[in-house]
Amino acid sequence: MLRTLLFNKIFYLVKTRLELLCWSAALILLFLMPVNIGEQSLCVFRFIGFNSCPGCGLGHAIHSVLHLQFGQSFHEHIFGIPAVLIILNRIKHLSFSKKIIAYEI
Repeated sequence: MLRTLLFNKIFYLVKTRLELLCWSAALILLFLMPVNIGEQSLCVFRFIGFNSCPGCGLGHAIHSVLHLQFGQSFHEHIFGIPAVLIILNRIKHLSFSKKIIAYEI
């Protein structure tokens, strides 16, 4: 009985705070990602065969911003700093919002 109540409470929190969890996890993973590894890429355009796309380097730029290397971030992608500011603003908004949105899973 207690286990079911605990599971339901955790499931409700995850369901209502899913976007907050995703953005927070994304920033943590981008902070911890290894950037010195050769040509690893998750870019769909690289898998297709293109050499670059408008978003290439954005993950590295966000990584550099999170490590306070703003010059390197600007070198990687021009929108790295604005992207981090937008994501942090969204996390702040979701954290302190009175209205809770529950997504259907």
